[in-house]
Amino acid sequence: MRILSVFLVLLGIAATALAQAQQGIRGTVVFKSGNQMPGPGRKPPAGKPVRRELFVYEPTKIAQMTTRQDGFYEAVQTKLVKRTWSDKQGRFRITLPPGQYSVLVREPNKGLFANVFDGEMHAFPVEVKPGRFTTVSL
Repeated sequence: MRILSVFLVLLGIAATALAQAQQGIRGTVVFKSGNQMPGPGRKPPAGKPVRRELFVYEPTKIAQMTTRQDGFYEAVQTKLVKRTWSDKQGRFRITLPPGQYSVLVREPNKGLFANVFDGEMHAFPVEVKPGRFTTVSL
């Protein structure tokens, strides 16, 4: 009976670890510059996939980041959860537990970047749901 109990506990731990490995954030990082406003007969450029470092923070409001004069951010006051890199095609995948996060990208020689904010001014908010990967384009 004791062996069965230990086995069931170990099975539960393994199932939890496997479930966490099957959820998180995935997507692409694309570099865009210039006028991105659509207009009559004009589509914004698609951009170029790039290799960049990504930072996943606890939900972060704009007031919790130090802004540089050029619109990039240099310091974030919330907890850093994980970091990763996109590949040469701009693709990335990062496993995370379910929850709410803010994702920022480091632009070389400039700082951290986020161009999407929700109604509460959270920087690039992303929700990870159990057993699923949330797909984003940064």
